[in-house]
Amino acid sequence: MKKKRVQLSFKQFVVSVIPYAVIALYVSISFAYLVTSLINKQVNGDMENLAKIVEFEVRQRLEPPAYAANALADSIGNDTGRDYDSIRAIVRGMAGQYPQVASFYFDTAADVASPEGWQLTSDDWQAAPGWSQLDRPWFKGAVAAKGELYASDVYVNARFNKPCISFSRAVYDSKDRSLVGVVGCDIALEQLSDGLAQIDFSVKQVKMDIVDAKGIYLTCDDASYIMNKNYFDVSPIGKKHRVSEYLDGKPKSFIDGSRYYAVRKIGVSPWSVVIEGPTSEFTGTSKFWMLVINIVTIFLILLAIAYTAWYMNRMRGKERELGDKMFTETQNLAVAAKENAATSQDQSAAVKEIVATMEDNNALSENIAVKIKDVSSVAGKTSSDVADGVSHLELNVAQLKEIAEANKNTISGIKNLSEKIDNIWDIVTLINSVADQAKIIAFNAELEASSAGEAGKNFHIVATEIRRLADGIIDGTKEIKEKINEIQQSSDSLILASENGTVKIEEGCDTARSLEERFESIKNASEVTAASAGDITTIIQQQAAASEQILITLKQIAAGVENFTAATESISSASQNLKAIAVELNEQTAQQGVQE
Repeated sequence: MKKKRVQLSFKQFVVSVIPYAVIALYVSISFAYLVTSLINKQVNGDMENLAKIVEFEVRQRLEPPAYAANALADSIGNDTGRDYDSIRAIVRGMAGQYPQVASFYFDTAADVASPEGWQLTSDDWQAAPGWSQLDRPWFKGAVAAKGELYASDVYVNARFNKPCISFSRAVYDSKDRSLVGVVGCDIALEQLSDGLAQIDFSVKQVKMDIVDAKGIYLTCDDASYIMNKNYFDVSPIGKKHRVSEYLDGKPKSFIDGSRYYAVRKIGVSPWSVVIEGPTSEFTGTSKFWMLVINIVTIFLILLAIAYTAWYMNRMRGKERELGDKMFTETQNLAVAAKENAATSQDQSAAVKEIVATMEDNNALSENIAVKIKDVSSVAGKTSSDVADGVSHLELNVAQLKEIAEANKNTISGIKNLSEKIDNIWDIVTLINSVADQAKIIAFNAELEASSAGEAGKNFHIVATEIRRLADGIIDGTKEIKEKINEIQQSSDSLILASENGTVKIEEGCDTARSLEERFESIKNASEVTAASAGDITTIIQQQAAASEQILITLKQIAAGVENFTAATESISSASQNLKAIAVELNEQTAQQGVQE
């Protein structure tokens, strides 16, 4: 039998081919845009660097001679002698240091044609008769600049017959600031062209020129353009840009169509370097790689389409195998459905018997739960009463402790009082001693008064009174001592009684503690009993709930078995229908796959 060919319908073609084509188009466009952007960025950067290099080379050829002209003017202005030979030596020395300069020269303020005026040059050039420096642009420009460096326009030098520029500066006397003359130097434009030719750049078709502020060529490969043609008349850029916009002193680099352009002003001079060239030098390699990527993308798309067709053909074979398996399984399912229907009927009868038994068990569990609940209630009441008794005992013990503590404080106060009485006793003894001394002193005073006769009579009366007062004090201290003795005896008796009371109170506390511990034990036992009764009640209730739940579940199982019996019959019918569908699926797959 021949192999079946792969054939895709229009819908399969759209699903398998169009997404890959869209992806390939998007990748190609994105890559082209990315490469173009990178190339433009690279070209602009290269052109900016090239413009900087050209500007540097031109300034290297222009600025050192200009600085030398400034130095020469300062040197001559400060020279007090200012004779011909000394200035000639300086000018020749300058020419030897700057070979790119065609000539250094100095002209006095007086006309060289007059006897007071003279001129010297580094190459000993002699002016023709009637020639005057006062009419030369470089001389008039330097005088007008008043000490600043003057750069002339490009002109054809009569001595060299070449386009040149001049840098000149007026020389003033350092003391009176009078005009002495003008120094200058001539630079041939071919020096600038040689400098541009020496620049090595990787892009071979680049065109670099120097133009003035109006766009007139100062350097060009075609010598006929120099000082004769305008850059904006020759270059395509002149059709889109004006001179004032393009040569405004700001660096520029951009791509216009298939060409790139760059412009950069040279130092402080009015000149600019202009650069242009074709972008094809940069895009050749990138176009090659874009073509390679596009070819690879198309190849991958074709490969993906072939794989998709092969995969879909393979899926058709699997569909046929699946249809055969489905046909076999539906036959087995129909047989099993019939067997399940018979089994479910037997299970339904058994479940009904279990339901009846569980209903009786549920009623018994409910009766036990009621009895246990009554026991739990009595145990809880007992536990509550014992807890109240324990609380009262705890309060009684606390009160006894407070009484014992108060009695201890009373004993401590009495002892402190006894110590204070002892202190009073010491004071009374001291008073009694003082009274005895006063009495002795009064007796001695009476003897002295008696021996003094009439003069000591008053003194005798005073001494008698003092002795009487001392006797009174002694009698009073005796009574105080007796009272103190009585107080001490009473306090000793009170201390003994309090101590005996404290002992009795402590015995009562111990008895109350013992009673409290016994009640606490009873309380704990009653709590355990109540808790156990509660746990038993909970267990019985849970058992009753579980039995009820089992009963409900069995009823649900019974209903489910009945439903399962009905469902089994439905499954048996559905399996017959599925069998017919499997046969139809196999027939359709066979019709689609037969393509010879």
